[in-house]
Amino acid sequence: MTVRHRDRIPPLVWDSVLPALLLLNVVTTYPARDLPVAAALTAALALPLMWRRRAPLAVFAAVVAAAFVQWLADVQLPADIALLMALYTVAAHTGRRGTLLAAAAVVEGGAVLACLRWSSDGAFLTPFVALSATVVAAAVLGVNVRTGRAYLAAVQERAERLALHQEQRALLAVTEERARITREMHDIVTHNLSVMVALTDAAVYAQHSSPDRATAAMLQISETGRQALTDMRRSLGVLRADEPDAERHPLPGIAQLDALADQMAAAGLPTGLEVRGGHAHVPATAQLTVYRLVQEALTNTLKHTPAGTRATVLVECSAGSVGVEVTDSGPRPALPAAVPSGYGIPGMRERAAAYGGTLRAGPLPSGGWGVRTRLLLDSSGTGAV
Repeated sequence: MTVRHRDRIPPLVWDSVLPALLLLNVVTTYPARDLPVAAALTAALALPLMWRRRAPLAVFAAVVAAAFVQWLADVQLPADIALLMALYTVAAHTGRRGTLLAAAAVVEGGAVLACLRWSSDGAFLTPFVALSATVVAAAVLGVNVRTGRAYLAAVQERAERLALHQEQRALLAVTEERARITREMHDIVTHNLSVMVALTDAAVYAQHSSPDRATAAMLQISETGRQALTDMRRSLGVLRADEPDAERHPLPGIAQLDALADQMAAAGLPTGLEVRGGHAHVPATAQLTVYRLVQEALTNTLKHTPAGTRATVLVECSAGSVGVEVTDSGPRPALPAAVPSGYGIPGMRERAAAYGGTLRAGPLPSGGWGVRTRLLLDSSGTGAV
């Protein structure tokens, strides 16, 4: 019989096996004149065991009472094993130490009475030691079963908690990845479309008066579009390492800020760039964060300020941090409170927070707009501006 089939059988059926065997033994072995008393006492001892799992203490009390009546009637029965089974059940299902000790003491007392009455030729010690050993064995076996059951339950609960924790971590990782892709898509699409719109307007304006400038603007639009496609494919994880675009368009970082400044200048936003300190020690992911912060800030300036606005980018690299400051000279139109801010500023705050930075964005006392943050290259500090 397999374990699966065994689990389908109700416990009451299993607990009925021993009483049935004990009754069958009495019926088949005792003479007719002794059968009624023996069968009645055996039934009183064995039948309560059928409910031992539901009410261990009540069954134990019933079996002890039947055993005492048996002792008074001076009838020896194989069904006395029911006392050991009842004690085992108490030990296996009752966690209170005092209750177990009391039950064991009662059974041990029954062993003493049995040895005093039924030991042959006054040989008390040998049967007493043997019965006492069975009493201790039944109690210890029950305690071990209860301990093992509790251990397995604890292991199962721990496994369930671990599985739940892993599931939550997986969901959190998926959420973080979606947020990362959302930020990347917003920054890439918004920036490149803004630049392409500005360049298109310039090409249309210059197509008659300065065809060379219009052609240069259109070529810049084409290159911007290709760069946007490459960045989008890289962000979505579909750019293979052996693909030529991977080498032609490396992951943008601090070194690519010069090209970004030139791109913004070509789109109509003159941009000054100053990088203080070496950035070779700055991790690639941190450099990407710096690039995206500057890109988003300049894109906002290009979108929301009038012609003639100038922008300045300052990047300060030190051993443990990178400071980023982007300012412009143009006024910003006031937006109604009901207009949502989109992913721009919140996305910048999330990028900065990933490196312990607190981003500040707002109007400057001298006019214009400023964005400032400081990224911490170690994970032990907190953000500062």
